[in-house]
Amino acid sequence: MDYQQKLAEKFTILNERGNGVLIRMNYIKKTCADPKQRLSILTDKAMESAIKYINKKFPNIDFRGNIQNLTSIQRQKSEVLSATSSYYDSFLDVIEFRDHVYELLNTIDACQCFFDIAYNFDFTKNYLDLIITYTSVIITLSRIDDKKALVGMFNCAHEMTNGCSDPAYPRLSQMFVEYEHPWKKLAEEFGPHTRSVTAALLSLKMVYPRRNLPAEQWRCAQLLSLLSAPAAMLDPACCDTMACEYLSMEVMERWIIIGFLLCHSSLNTNHASQELWKMALRSGLYLTLTRDEVLNIHKVSEELFDSIKGYSKRVADIKECRDHAILNCGAMHRERRQYLRGAMKELFNVLEDEPGLLGPKALFVFMALSFSRDEVLWLVRHSENIPKIKTPEDYVDNQMAELLFHMVKLRGLMKKYNHVVQRYHVQYLAQFDALVLNDTIQNMYVCPEEESVLMSSFVSTLSALSVKQVDNKEELDFRALRLDWLRLQAYTSVNKAPLPLKDYADLAKVMNMIQFHTRMVDSVEELLQETSEVSILCFYPRVFEKMFHQSSEQMTMKRYLMSFPCVSSQFSQCGNALCPEEIETMEKRSLRMCVTFLEQIAKQTSNVVLEICAEQCNLNDQLLPKHCAETISAARHRKQKKPLPKKGEVQKEKPGAESLRKDRTVATNVDKMHLMLTELCSSYSLCSDFIVFDHIVVPTEFLLSHLETRLSEIIVRMVNYNQTTKEIARPSDLLAGIRVYTATLHSLSSYINVDVTRLVKSVLLQQTQPLDSRGGKTITTLYTNWFLESLLRQASNSLIVHCPAMHCFVNQTSENEPGFRAEEFSDVSELRALAELIGPYGLKFLIENLMWHITSQVSELKKLVIENMDILVQMRNNFDKPEEMSNLKKRLTGGENVLKRMTIIGVILSFKSMGQDCLNDILNKHCPYLMGPIKCLRDFISPETDIKVTLSIFELASAAGLKCDIDPALVTAIGSMQTDYTSTDEEYKLSCLLLVYIAVSLPTLALDTNSSYSREHGGHNNNIHCLASAINQLAAAMFTVQNKNIEQHLKEFLLMASSTLLQLGQNVERVEVKNRESIYLLLHMIVEESPFLSQGMLESCFPYVLLRNANREVYRSFILTLG
Repeated sequence: MDYQQKLAEKFTILNERGNGVLIRMNYIKKTCADPKQRLSILTDKAMESAIKYINKKFPNIDFRGNIQNLTSIQRQKSEVLSATSSYYDSFLDVIEFRDHVYELLNTIDACQCFFDIAYNFDFTKNYLDLIITYTSVIITLSRIDDKKALVGMFNCAHEMTNGCSDPAYPRLSQMFVEYEHPWKKLAEEFGPHTRSVTAALLSLKMVYPRRNLPAEQWRCAQLLSLLSAPAAMLDPACCDTMACEYLSMEVMERWIIIGFLLCHSSLNTNHASQELWKMALRSGLYLTLTRDEVLNIHKVSEELFDSIKGYSKRVADIKECRDHAILNCGAMHRERRQYLRGAMKELFNVLEDEPGLLGPKALFVFMALSFSRDEVLWLVRHSENIPKIKTPEDYVDNQMAELLFHMVKLRGLMKKYNHVVQRYHVQYLAQFDALVLNDTIQNMYVCPEEESVLMSSFVSTLSALSVKQVDNKEELDFRALRLDWLRLQAYTSVNKAPLPLKDYADLAKVMNMIQFHTRMVDSVEELLQETSEVSILCFYPRVFEKMFHQSSEQMTMKRYLMSFPCVSSQFSQCGNALCPEEIETMEKRSLRMCVTFLEQIAKQTSNVVLEICAEQCNLNDQLLPKHCAETISAARHRKQKKPLPKKGEVQKEKPGAESLRKDRTVATNVDKMHLMLTELCSSYSLCSDFIVFDHIVVPTEFLLSHLETRLSEIIVRMVNYNQTTKEIARPSDLLAGIRVYTATLHSLSSYINVDVTRLVKSVLLQQTQPLDSRGGKTITTLYTNWFLESLLRQASNSLIVHCPAMHCFVNQTSENEPGFRAEEFSDVSELRALAELIGPYGLKFLIENLMWHITSQVSELKKLVIENMDILVQMRNNFDKPEEMSNLKKRLTGGENVLKRMTIIGVILSFKSMGQDCLNDILNKHCPYLMGPIKCLRDFISPETDIKVTLSIFELASAAGLKCDIDPALVTAIGSMQTDYTSTDEEYKLSCLLLVYIAVSLPTLALDTNSSYSREHGGHNNNIHCLASAINQLAAAMFTVQNKNIEQHLKEFLLMASSTLLQLGQNVERVEVKNRESIYLLLHMIVEESPFLSQGMLESCFPYVLLRNANREVYRSFILTLG
């Protein structure tokens, strides 16, 4: 008969089902209470009258007589049905679960089952769990405010659709009415089960008091310490009640308090029951029903017992226990957490050093995890319900990070050395447990057939085990054995059982120990989840975040902060298949909290790292040459024995003074930052990655992301670009600062395993683009804007002069002198620094902007050519007829404008050439083996090579900073100016006439007083020497686009220019031609810079004696001083 009851199977199935139903009820409660998630039909104003009517008349709703109140449901009956059907079905699940629970409880009472946690642990635990789960389901159901409306609306829509009520509606509505006062109804229902429930609860009197001890007693007993008894360190940790040692205290308190609420009659009749109950009431104020749904234990107990006669003493006991709990339990749990932090740390350090101890001492790990979890859960459920006391700090723990950290580390240790634990326990099961169990069975004087078969299978299963199975990674599964042991407990715990378990304590002890050992082989993960999961934190996001912020404010806790995001990885394991909707919400919340914590840790770490970088940058800045003037001046004063500065004057400290210390214990700001960095980086050692709801999370990537963003901002800020005043940092200063930042960032690798090189490359590569990854301006954009708007704009007005001799731009001495020294931003060292900073990509962007300015000037030049086209055509045809040329020249307008615009183009091209030369130097330094082949390719090009091939190779060479006969960027820019409406012949004609225009306008330069040649600068004071670059490169680009012979047209230009300049020499008025020699030198420069013209060509049309005389005249007053 007893074998047919299948009590073990029913317990297993119903407990699992009950958990699902409970989670489903809690989800419905939360959904109905949340305005964002609430059903639209419950918030629809059109439905208000119907909902009020249903709530008022429930459960006897007249669906036909009061149709006017239900017209809104009539209109939307199909929508109401579909919206409420899942809720209705969930409530039906409660009825079904309730029926099965009462059937099983009645069966257990009929069988007069024996319950003792020390003997039939699994049987007793399943029994008590089922009662608590059922009670929690009913209590949670009673807290759903909209349950009547949902069920009433569904039934109303059902009747309107099908013509009859749903068959289950009467029972369901009756259940709602019965459980309006759930505790009173539940206490009535459980009255017949008092004997069984009380017996099961009283079996905890040996377990619960032993667990519920103050920290002082734990300390005296050196709880969880492996070092307290070194001689017994290798002895296996075992006892008569293995599973009870890591049984959650919260679970036991839930059993005791809810159990005695349901079966309260024993409190008046049994002193032991009363003591156990009082002890549980003193240990806290709230109990968890499920998720964040809590039970105010004293309030509920007092309300229930107030309504029952003869319970006044119990009410007084409740008040006394509540006062005791408010006064003492906060401090008691605070001390427990404090003790556990130290004990967990010691346990982890010992086991990490000697992982072989995980075999014999595995029980210690699960005890430590269970104790710690209990304390975490206690604090979490009380944090949002802190009583009014004098010491609220007892309910705040700013060191929670450390406790969570050690829990995560111990979990990780067990998973890492799982094979060690498996090997040990497989041998233990085969070579000890199997033998002891066999001896125990042999000594039994009664052994019925069914029980004998089960026990024999236990022995044979265990005896067949071998270490080779673990070494060969065979999958071992003892779930069947454990279920058989639960069956055996059920068979031997009924009244008048042939083999009563209570008479065979040795069998119970051995089997309980075997059960633990089998779990160590095949379900360590499940046991870790059971003893250490703190997924309740997912449902207390405010408390969880508050704990994080409190811990992050403590310097000593920073190394443990990573435990908070790591704990988020456990949240995925608390979902249930009966409530899939909840999983999506949990996933979003878990990821949000995890990302928030990682962002905060990364932010703190990046702040410290970059503060150290900034400090190092300041120290390095003190060593720059620009700061040495004061030191030199002071040394000069000392040498000349000048009077010392007065006492009031503060002498500036020399660089390095910060490293001199009189007392090493005095911590500087840098020391504190390095300490904080060490602490924060230690937290990253907890794990390299973890999984949160199928998302792989890598903590260091958050740090790198933060550093990348902040470093980009800092680099741009270091440029110090002021849009209003046009001030900007020198490229060399910026480069020095970036080098310090990079060197300091590389030291981060010694703290934490991150790829700093990848970070720096990513940031600096972004700075070579016009915009970074976030769409912000980069140093490339800032320097491009500054050089175009400040330096080159003033150079185009001749306030700044291009100086070929010194390879830079210099300021003109004038009243309108710019607010910066041009040579400080344009000399070789600065442009090399700029090339180092912005690289080929950045320089390409700069050149593209330069080309835009050139094309705008070319457009204006074409307009001038078109205006004077007829005259220019005649001049081109009659350039060898001086008289006609003289007449035509008088009719020609805009010559100065043409030369001015060509000078601007020349200045831009000169700056471009300087930038490319510096880029070439940098690339030769960084990648000489790459530059060699590029030079060979460029030199391989001949005039016969296809123009497309030529331009593609020149583009490569130009990108590497090499000079090319034809500028590919200029060719592209000129080519882009041509539209579909312009013919090639017209463009060609304009190009030819432009050269004529320039050639015949050159003599006018002699009239400008600023056209004099400067020996120091190696060029003219009004930048007209830049015309050489402009004429050569612009002609080459234009005729390349038009596919014409460049050399031929430049020869034509040379002939015309020579002719017009020779006519200049015939002018006898010295005033008009005072800069004639300087202009002759310009003609020489044009030929000298051109790859298409030669000195021979020049001499054929312009006497060399004139050039020689021009040089002598220019250099006549120059005195060379050799010192």
